[in-house]
Amino acid sequence: MNFLPLQSEEQLAKIKEAEGYSIIFKHNTTCPISKGVKGRLEQDGDELSEKAPVYIVDLIANRPMSDAVAEEFDVKHQSPQLLVIKNGECTYDEALYAITVEDTANAIAE
Repeated sequence: MNFLPLQSEEQLAKIKEAEGYSIIFKHNTTCPISKGVKGRLEQDGDELSEKAPVYIVDLIANRPMSDAVAEEFDVKHQSPQLLVIKNGECTYDEALYAITVEDTANAIAE
């Protein structure tokens, strides 16, 4: 899986304006759950990268960006958290151990 760092309001605006799908993964680098979920995504998520750009927000290094994502897409902040964005709207939101490649792929296929 190819993660693209999400670090600026300009990037977030482009995701909001983009047609099609984007994926945002909010990752806490100090959390064992988040590390495990990220590892599963890296190991099994190549098909996701082929279907949509996958952005990653480092919650420790950039908490304001995480907060901006939660506000922009009207979701409660959680960590780790994965959002599927379609045409500027959050259509799927999952957190913690419930984040799976299969469920994310299904959310994109719908």
